[in-house]
Amino acid sequence: MAVGFYQSLPNVIAGLVFLFLAWLVGKLVKRTIAYLARKRGRPDLGTLVGTLVQGIFMIAALLTAAAIIFPSVAPRDVLAGLGVGSVAIGFAFKDILQNLFAGLLILIRRPYARGDQIVVDNFEGTVEHIESRATMLRTYDGRRVIIPNSDIYTKAVVVNTAFAQRRDQYDVGIGYGEDPLSVAELFREAVRDVPGVLTDPRPECYPWELAPSTFNLRVRWWVLSERSDLTATRARVLTAIFKASLDNDIDLPYPTSVSLVKGDRLDDALLEAGAAADANVQKGLPKPAEEIDRT
Repeated sequence: MAVGFYQSLPNVIAGLVFLFLAWLVGKLVKRTIAYLARKRGRPDLGTLVGTLVQGIFMIAALLTAAAIIFPSVAPRDVLAGLGVGSVAIGFAFKDILQNLFAGLLILIRRPYARGDQIVVDNFEGTVEHIESRATMLRTYDGRRVIIPNSDIYTKAVVVNTAFAQRRDQYDVGIGYGEDPLSVAELFREAVRDVPGVLTDPRPECYPWELAPSTFNLRVRWWVLSERSDLTATRARVLTAIFKASLDNDIDLPYPTSVSLVKGDRLDDALLEAGAAADANVQKGLPKPAEEIDRT
């Protein structure tokens, strides 16, 4: 055994040196692929492809080193053994391989990229990183969501930042005593001057719904696609609509309901409701809906 070991020692050293050199070459190839992909603006794809190429290169290097260290072992025998075992490996790592191929297809087809703001199921946020197994999503409240690539690839994904601008809207209810067309034009003018609202396409306001307590107008405007622009502009738009309503004495009613009371208790109930409303007004509280329990 000692004689055999010393006889095979040069082969062992040669195989280890070959593996070390192959590892250096594989690492260099990985960095080169990542660098080229990063120059083209696709760093995640470069990282994944570089890792796959390095892995394939190292597998080939291991087979070659095995043939160097053990001359009696033919590479075709090792490949035959791998072919038989690949079926079991495929079943054992089915989910991992499924996520890997889904991630590769996502990075190649690029339905979204790093920095895009997307919605998947009930999760919404900014794409931080696309790995071989999952996509890292940072929510707007500062949490990280890890979504498997296979789920993203087989489900509907809303990419909010796919285009430079997008439309936002809000329904405003006015009283039935108001002229809806005149109020709609007033709201359009108010929204048009709000900072952050784009002039092309122009803001819109249409009579939209005959609700039980209000005549609803739908206000639409276009903003930049980023979530921060959307929320800040919506706050300014709602403030402008409210201010325009106050300046022009436009009724913005709240939902009301009326219940009838049978018998002599009707007058007493109405008096009690009116007294409660007057007391709230004197205290500076908003007048509540005139609602009387049905008996």
